[in-house]
Amino acid sequence: MENKKELILIRINGVDRPGLTASITEILSQYEVDIMDIGQADIHSTLSLGILFKCKESDSGNIMKDLLFQASNLGINIRFYPISYEEYDEWVSMQGKNRYILTLLGRKLSAKQIAGATRLLAEQHLNIDGIRRLTGRIPLDEKKANVRACIEFSVRGTPKDMEELQRDLMHLSSSLSMDFSFQQDNMYRRMRRLICFDMDSTLIETEVIDELAMRAGVGDQVKAITERAMRGEIDFRESFTERVALLKGLDERVMRDIAEHLPITEGVERLMFVLKRYGYKIAILSGGFTYFGNYLKDKFGIDYVYANQLEIKDGKLTGRYVGDIVDGKRKAELLQLIAQVEKVDIAQTIAVGDGANDLPMLSVAGLGIAFHAKPKVVANAKQSINTIGLDGVLYFLGFKDSYLEEQGKL
Repeated sequence: MENKKELILIRINGVDRPGLTASITEILSQYEVDIMDIGQADIHSTLSLGILFKCKESDSGNIMKDLLFQASNLGINIRFYPISYEEYDEWVSMQGKNRYILTLLGRKLSAKQIAGATRLLAEQHLNIDGIRRLTGRIPLDEKKANVRACIEFSVRGTPKDMEELQRDLMHLSSSLSMDFSFQQDNMYRRMRRLICFDMDSTLIETEVIDELAMRAGVGDQVKAITERAMRGEIDFRESFTERVALLKGLDERVMRDIAEHLPITEGVERLMFVLKRYGYKIAILSGGFTYFGNYLKDKFGIDYVYANQLEIKDGKLTGRYVGDIVDGKRKAELLQLIAQVEKVDIAQTIAVGDGANDLPMLSVAGLGIAFHAKPKVVANAKQSINTIGLDGVLYFLGFKDSYLEEQGKL
């Protein structure tokens, strides 16, 4: 008569050390044991190891005795839990449910922030089945520069109201000074391949047209036109034409000087290094000017630049532009075009921007991120970064600081 099989879950806790997992599994290997599931976490050298295995009912007593003896030798705690076949089948059925990744990001993360986010998940009937820290060890000295904290939650289930969850997370992030990303955990999330950036106030901490206007002595006039456009009194195309006209007669050498002194946004160098290292295609899609986009292209090895080209004759700006204006609609079209050229599924694309004219490409991309953006943009984007530099994008892509330590690019 065939020996009945039994399911047993063991949970092990204690001080971690090399060879601990091996010593436990070596005991199991002495019996006809099938490993049904296994998971391990290590927090400040404290091990938490879980193993679900199937064994002969006649062997279970000896297995538990041997494991208890080994646990005593190792100075660890071990507990045993019999699992019924019905419980196991219910657990297996859960595996088919939707999976999501919730990423929390900030200069530091408090219990209040984590409690708020996890409460929202619980209210949506979502279960957390994994938590990992993506950033390195947080220094005790909070005054240290460029400190970042990021935690990633692996979540299972189907939200009862996705729009409500997104809205509540957005409100929570605003009220508690943190950033978040809530993405479906599918193949595309793990295989992003193309990332498109706005330039002004995203890759650089300025609006180049304002810099040019100040050098041309028309700063106040350009600013007034910009404000009219932001109030919706004139569209981007009209405001762009009016502002460029005011730059007539400005010497081309001024552009070179501005380009060489562009204030690069915090985290850009680190972000670009990692993206290039891991094979991403990178594009600038900007309502600014190609002159400055090409400067950044050469500096960081960016693959594509699409922006507006100022007309220059005899070394001076004519107050006109060449070709079509790159506005919000055009940015979205260009993102899709580059994806086609690179043979990248649209779900594998990322767009990052700060202005209203970035919303079309943020909504088209597989992952749209509002960066230090205007309130209207944040309200309409599914992900946003407001608390740290542009390298925060890396955590939304699932990168850990440990990956970057290997390259010396922390």
